Amino acid sequence: MSHFKDLPKTIQKTVRYIYQDAPAEKLIEIQKLLNDVIDKRLKDKMS
Repeated sequence: MSHFKDLPKTIQKTVRYIYQDAPAEKLIEIQKLLNDVIDKRLKDKMS
C-alpha cells in the first residue's frame, strides 16, 4: 500500500487492527461489512 498514509485515519486504524489484534470472528464480521458497503456504493455509482 503505497498510499496508506493518504487514507482516512479510521481506515488506517482498521487495517492495523486487522493485522495485529483481530480474532477470526471479528475478521469475518469486518469482511462482510466492508464487502456489503463497497458493493452498495459501487451499485449506486453505476446507476
